[in-house]
Amino acid sequence: MDIEKFLEETAPQIDKAIEKYIPRKYRKDAVLFKVNPPMYSYTLQPLNKAIADPIWDILDRGGKRWRPALFLLICEALGKKADYCVDFSIIPEVIHNGTLVIDDIEDSSEIRRGKPCTYKLFQIDIAVNAGNAMYYLPLLPLMTHKTKISAEVQRDIYEVYVQEMINLSMGQAMDIAWHRGIANADELSEEDYLQMCAYKTGTLARMAAKMAAVLSGAEPKLVEKLGRFAESIGVAFQMQDDILDLTGQEFAKSKGCVGGDITEGKRSLMVIYTLKKASGADRKRLVEILSMHTSDQKLRDEAIALMQKYGAMECVKQTAQKMVMESWSEAEKLLPTPQAKEKLKAFAEFLITRNK
Repeated sequence: MDIEKFLEETAPQIDKAIEKYIPRKYRKDAVLFKVNPPMYSYTLQPLNKAIADPIWDILDRGGKRWRPALFLLICEALGKKADYCVDFSIIPEVIHNGTLVIDDIEDSSEIRRGKPCTYKLFQIDIAVNAGNAMYYLPLLPLMTHKTKISAEVQRDIYEVYVQEMINLSMGQAMDIAWHRGIANADELSEEDYLQMCAYKTGTLARMAAKMAAVLSGAEPKLVEKLGRFAESIGVAFQMQDDILDLTGQEFAKSKGCVGGDITEGKRSLMVIYTLKKASGADRKRLVEILSMHTSDQKLRDEAIALMQKYGAMECVKQTAQKMVMESWSEAEKLLPTPQAKEKLKAFAEFLITRNK
């Protein structure tokens, strides 16, 4: 299966479904107003300026749309091909983009996907509110299609949503505390990092897989196994992002520099691995550079060279591949057809070996 082609073909379907529920310009016939009619007036201009414009600014910057693509693959694998599956698949994608808007404020980032961050263009108050709105607006398909799915399925989807949104905040709290130095960031273990990633990056992949499995009528055991598999893909995807931030020139262009994570002081798995293996002098120097939150490219390159010296990039690649393959071996036993297995496995392999 050509995954890159599949993603390219799927992305326009996803964007069309998003626009159905979160329009580029609100009008009186918007789904939002049908589900939740205003009591006094249709205040369209402020909603367009402060909700629709910033939301579509970030959505139009691209992204692989791989979480909704995974959602659709799982629905297909489990024999569910209803039109409304695409509508439900937008939930983790819109939330993901909302987290980017909020993360950029929390990290004081400058560039996101080749453009100034949302808060730089629209100001902090609008960006915070729009980012938060993106956590809830994609639930509109649930409200719209509630006559097409059972009360039990609705309940289980909402439960997945609440659980994973809590996890998202826990993961972000850990990440912020570490790179701000308000927790003991220099003594972190691989398990600490993996838990943070399972909370933060694995969450929306797990949400996509579990919601798709619930919607498709899967047994609870398969729902959990597919969730774990998707979580491992999400964590591995983050590891690959971390590697590309330090080594990928094309990837770096979209962020504005090579080694932006060093400026943030981010405790990636490569940093954790290097701090464990490095000599006293190298360890001290890496911590020093991370603590500077420097934008000096020479210093960032020095930190990258230290991680390369101890083989951190290769170690992290191996960890990511091992994690995905182990979780896959559990999930594939419960999948119904060879075709379903082949597509999902190819999808996972693509995400953890990509170079952009």
